[in-house]
Amino acid sequence: MNRLKTIYIVALVAVVGLFTACIEDEVSTNVAHQPQFSVDTLDMGLVFTQAGTPTHSFTVYNRYDKVMSISNISLRNAESGIFRLNVDGFSGKHFENTEIRPNDSIFVFVEATLPENGGNLPVTITDYLDFETNGVTKTVVLSANGQDVDRRRGQVIDVDTRLVADKPYQIFDSLVVAEGATLTLDPGVTLYFHDGAYLMVRGRLISNGTVENKVNMTGDRTDNVLTDTPFDLMSGQWSGVEFTSTSQGNYIAHTSIRNTVNGVIIDSIPDSSEPAVTFVNSVLRNAMGSALTVRHAHVKAVGCEIADAGIGVLRLIGGNTVFNHCTFANYYLFSAPGDAIITMWHINPDSDDLSGMPYATADFSNCVIYGNGNDLSHGDLTDTQVTLRCCSLKSAGEDDANFIACLWDCDPLFYTVRSEYVFDYRLKNESPAVAAANSALTLPEAATDWYGLSRGSQPDLGAYVYTPAEEEK
Repeated sequence: MNRLKTIYIVALVAVVGLFTACIEDEVSTNVAHQPQFSVDTLDMGLVFTQAGTPTHSFTVYNRYDKVMSISNISLRNAESGIFRLNVDGFSGKHFENTEIRPNDSIFVFVEATLPENGGNLPVTITDYLDFETNGVTKTVVLSANGQDVDRRRGQVIDVDTRLVADKPYQIFDSLVVAEGATLTLDPGVTLYFHDGAYLMVRGRLISNGTVENKVNMTGDRTDNVLTDTPFDLMSGQWSGVEFTSTSQGNYIAHTSIRNTVNGVIIDSIPDSSEPAVTFVNSVLRNAMGSALTVRHAHVKAVGCEIADAGIGVLRLIGGNTVFNHCTFANYYLFSAPGDAIITMWHINPDSDDLSGMPYATADFSNCVIYGNGNDLSHGDLTDTQVTLRCCSLKSAGEDDANFIACLWDCDPLFYTVRSEYVFDYRLKNESPAVAAANSALTLPEAATDWYGLSRGSQPDLGAYVYTPAEEEK
C-alpha cells in the first residue's frame, strides 16, 4: 500500500511539473509584451578605421512570465558590412524567431570595422538594430566614431622629422629616434602606442605641446574595460619612453605621457651645462613601474605632475636634477605602492650603486609630495646634495640644512578620489598649499601652469594654480 502511494505521489508531481512546464513554454502574443534593453544606444566610442573593434555587448530582457519570441532581429544597413552581430550565441546578419525564456535574458555582441573616411577628425557611423516582437518594432542604435590614423610600424627616424597634428599616429612595435636625428612633435599631436610598443630616443625629441593643443602619448585602447570604466585608467598598455646615453637637448612641453609599463626612463646621459631632458608643464602618470626614472643624468622638470605608479612615482639614481613647482602624488589604482613616492639612490656612501659616478645633486622647490606610502625613501639627507626648499611633505618632521621652510605632515587636499577613479591633483580651497610657495624660487618656465593660469606674486605649491572655480565642480 505504501509503495502504491509513493508511485501515485511521484506520478502526480510529474504531471504537475509537466503542466507547469507547458504553461511556462507558452509564447506570448500580447502586443504589450516587448523586450527591454540594457542600453538605448550602444556607443562603441572612438574606433580606428580599417581595424576591428573590441567586442561590445548589451542585454535583451524578457520581463514577463511567458516565453517571448522576437520574430525578427536585423540591421537596417546590413549590406554595408560595418557592424557584425552575435545574438544568443549565433553569428549572422538576420535572426528569426529568437526566443527568450520567461524572466530571462539574452546577450547581443557587436563588433565593427569602420572604413576610412579620408578626414582628420572622427566621423560618426550609425546603424539601427531592429527587434520585431508581436508586430511592434523596437530599436537599439549602434554608434561608433571612426578615426583615421597614420600607422607606423617599427619606424626609425634617422633624419630630422616633424610630425604634424593632422591625424593621430598609431605606433606598432617601436618608434626610434636615431643618434643625430631630431623628432619634433607639433602642438596637438597624439601618439597611440599598441601593446608592447615603445619610444626610444637616441637623438633628440622636441615635443611642442601648448595649453590649447597638448601632445599626448598613450595606449591605443580607446574603448572601455567595463561599461563605464575607460581603458584610459589602465596602466601597462605600452612600454614607455626611454632616452639613452647618446640623447641630448630634449624639450618636452605640455605633454601627457601615461598608461605605461615603465614610464619615462632617462639613462646614463653624460652631464653637461644644459639638461639632457627638460620637462615643462607636462604630466607623467599611471605606470606599472615608476612614472619617471632618472639614472645618472641632468634633468629639469618645471610645473609637472608626476603621479600614480606601482613602485614609486620618481626614482632617482645619482644625476643632477631640478624639480620646481612639481606635484608628486601616488594613488595608484591597481596595487599598494612598492616603494616611497620619491626613491633616491647613489646620494651618499650608504646608497652607492658602485657606478663610480658622482653622488646625486637634487633640488626640489615649491613642490608637493603626498599620497599612499612613504613620501621619501630617505628621511635623513644629512651630508647629501639633496635639498627640499619650501615643499609640502606627508612626513612629520622638522627643517634642517636639507629641508628648508617645508610644510610637514601636510595633506594638500587634492580633488582625487581613488575609489571613484578621480585622479585630479589640483588643490581645494582649504588646502594649506594654496599661496604657500616662495615666489623667489619660482623659475621663469613656471610662470604659468598646465592650464595656462598665471602663478602670480603669491604662487601655490605644486604643479597647478588654485582657482576658486574648481570649488563649483
